[in-house]
Formats: sequence, C-alpha cells, structure tokens
Amino acid sequence: MKQINLIKEAEKKYLILLESFFIQKWGETKLWSHDLTHHRRVWSYAKELLQYKDISDPLFVEKLLIACYLHDIGMTIDQSEKHGIHSKKFCELFLANNNINSADYADLLEAIENHDKKEYADLPAKNELILLLSVSDDLDAFGYTGILRYADIYLQRGVAQGDFGRLVLENSEKRFRNFEKAFIGIPKLVDRHRNRYMILREFYSAFNQNQ
Repeated sequence: MKQINLIKEAEKKYLILLESFFIQKWGETKLWSHDLTHHRRVWSYAKELLQYKDISDPLFVEKLLIACYLHDIGMTIDQSEKHGIHSKKFCELFLANNNINSADYADLLEAIENHDKKEYADLPAKNELILLLSVSDDLDAFGYTGILRYADIYLQRGVAQGDFGRLVLENSEKRFRNFEKAFIGIPKLVDRHRNRYMILREFYSAFNQNQ
C-alpha cells in the first residue's frame, strides 16, 4: 500500500509534465521502438519492480519516474548506444524548466546517462536508480514487443540482416541475466519474465537458423 501511494503521488506531480515534455522534444522522430509508448511500458515495469523493494523515500520514486520517461529521449539526436549523454541533457532541461535544482538529482542524471551500458560490470556503484531503470528497460526488450523493437532499432543502426539473430540473442541474454541476478530471490517474478524472454529467444533462434 505504501508503494502504491508513493507511485500515485509521483504520477500526480510529474506524469503530465513528463509526457508533454517528451512529446514536444520527440517531435517527428521516426523510431517507434523508443517512442512514448516504450517509456510508458518501462515505467509500468518499474512500478512492478517497486513492489519488491523496501523504498519509503518519495523523492526516489519521483526520480525513477523521471528516469523511465526520459532515458531514451536522446535518441532524437543519436540512435546509437551512446544516446544516454543526450538524454541526460534533455533531463537537465526538464529539471530547469520545472525549477528543480539538478545538483540534488545527480543520481538521476547518472542513471540516465549510463542506462544503456549492457555490459553492466562498469555501471556506477551504489546507485539503486540505475539498477531499477536498467532492469525496467531490459524487461521491455522481451516478448512479442521485444521481437519488433529489436528489429526496428537494429535496422535504424544499419545492422546487417544476417547478424540480427546472433546479436539479439547475445544482447537479450545479458539483459535477462542482469534482471535474474537482481531479483533472484523472487522466483515468481523471474519465472514470469523468463517466459517472455523465451518468446524472444525462440523467435530469433529460428530466425538465425534460417539465415
């Protein structure tokens, strides 16, 4: 109940502002795999994960909400894996527009800048925001939605069709192992998303064999 109230208060405070800001800055960008609907889903996964975290700080939940909505907005400028630095700058602009001192949001900015480092080993330590943002983002790469999202972003990045299957399998396994490691103590949660991961894996395994 406590988590639900924190989430509701964060959404009441920021959700309309975030969606309006995103729509304005995203503009005519043609990348449906990372558009507003992706960010809405990432926030939905974050809310699911928050149920299993003992977090009582409303500011943390607010920061996580902002991170979920702005982590990929830098793709309006750079659609490579280095888009995080641009997303960070957009987030700084959002904070400034709403008279929020960015000096108090260093962990948020760090999480947004580094969220797409899928090697995970070199992620900033002691930043719970980046863990939850990264895992929530990873969960949206699975299932039937993930199948289409990978195709869209890899095509935009010029990945050769013959490399699709191998690269998706490599990338998605890292994502799933990161999630599994973080929530290994909650088998029901892990099993639910393992099923979604396997949908993606089975599709691209078959795709890979047909190349």
